[in-house]
Amino acid sequence: MSISYLTFVREKVFFSTLAQLTDMSRYRIFINKAVLSLLFIVILSSNNHLFAADGEALFKANCANCHKPDADYTGPALKGWSKREPNAEWHYKWIANPAQMIASDPYAKQLFEKWKPTVMTAFANLKKDEIDAIMKYVDDYTPPAAPMAASGGASSGGESDNSMLFGILTLILAVVALILLQVNSNLRKLSDEKEKIFRGEPVPFYRNKTYIMAAVLLLFAIGGYFVINGAIGLGRQEKYQPVQPIYYSHKVHAGTNQISCLYCHGSAQDSKHAGIPSVNVCMNCHMAIKEYKGDPIVREDGSTVNGTEEIQKLYSYAGWNPTTKQYNPDNNGDGVPDGAKPISWVKIHNLPDHVYFNHSQHIKVGKQQCQTCHGNIQEMPEVYQFSTLSMGWCINCHRESKVDFYNKETGEGNKFYSIYEKFHEDIKNHKLDSVTVEKIGGTECQKCHY
Repeated sequence: MSISYLTFVREKVFFSTLAQLTDMSRYRIFINKAVLSLLFIVILSSNNHLFAADGEALFKANCANCHKPDADYTGPALKGWSKREPNAEWHYKWIANPAQMIASDPYAKQLFEKWKPTVMTAFANLKKDEIDAIMKYVDDYTPPAAPMAASGGASSGGESDNSMLFGILTLILAVVALILLQVNSNLRKLSDEKEKIFRGEPVPFYRNKTYIMAAVLLLFAIGGYFVINGAIGLGRQEKYQPVQPIYYSHKVHAGTNQISCLYCHGSAQDSKHAGIPSVNVCMNCHMAIKEYKGDPIVREDGSTVNGTEEIQKLYSYAGWNPTTKQYNPDNNGDGVPDGAKPISWVKIHNLPDHVYFNHSQHIKVGKQQCQTCHGNIQEMPEVYQFSTLSMGWCINCHRESKVDFYNKETGEGNKFYSIYEKFHEDIKNHKLDSVTVEKIGGTECQKCHY
């Protein structure tokens, strides 16, 4: 009996201890899972701006080709849209199907009459929360600072960026989570000592293989993100604004004096390249215009440009004598006035060698405005690269830009696209309200890469 009793007691103590160990193990697993879940939720919530509808990104991807928040462009300025629309739901219907709205809604007809023949592209794929994000962005929009200061510093936009704040909060919460893990470890140790359960010393977090692996993976992900973004951005020159040999203001020429872009870049509608105007083109006007008398020309760094001095630089390149109003004599018989030389303009817009782009295809056939790619060039004191000119930017434009089909009945449209009989019939039979460049092969690889 005594042996059986002792065996019974030993078994009872063994199973009691095992149960305690099991409970402690479950407790430990539960605490670890709870802390890790909390950390995961905190990281996601602190970075939810990455997954939420980004109004600025959506605007640039879908609207920026035709609209500006604070100025009329190909379409009207969008800021203050809510004060102009007839009712609160009107903009959702308009964005989803502009053609249908024009046919039935008086305000839509009024818009079309003002901006015709341009008709807005339908964006039926945009969700309401995405539209709301776009509209909030344009209402909150403030004009950015100058694109590039003379000191070479990066431009700063007027919009607030909370990325740094979210990053700091994430770091603080991660530290709090690590402290909680250590507190949990110490509490478990005290509990074990009270229950007479002796364990080895816990592994410090900086030697814990799980933590080390998590840190390595995190650093790898962050490093990979910046490396990939850096590689994607190689060769792009958005905001590039080099110093030119003559300070040529497009704001003065194309803006104030309303000189057509095609007067200086005449080959843009007939050839692949837009071309840089020769000195003779400049001299057509500046033989008579010897001094600048317009509004002050101010650089991005705030300094004032002497317009008359810049005209004198042109005379020097052309070999022109403004006093005698004649070109310098050609004493060496090379067919060029003595002292004349080409202007060494610095090229701003560059595409990779493997990319084919034809200006005439876009301007004459596609009937795109210069501002579509170059921005409001008529407002730039000195030109800078407005667009990224990336492949994604081009493809997105092809997905949204409508084809200007030729209408045999009215004689309007472009005969270049007359071969697409199926689309003509679909539009005529109201199966389609419009056709984008993408549908006629505008996103095929061989169109731009050869």
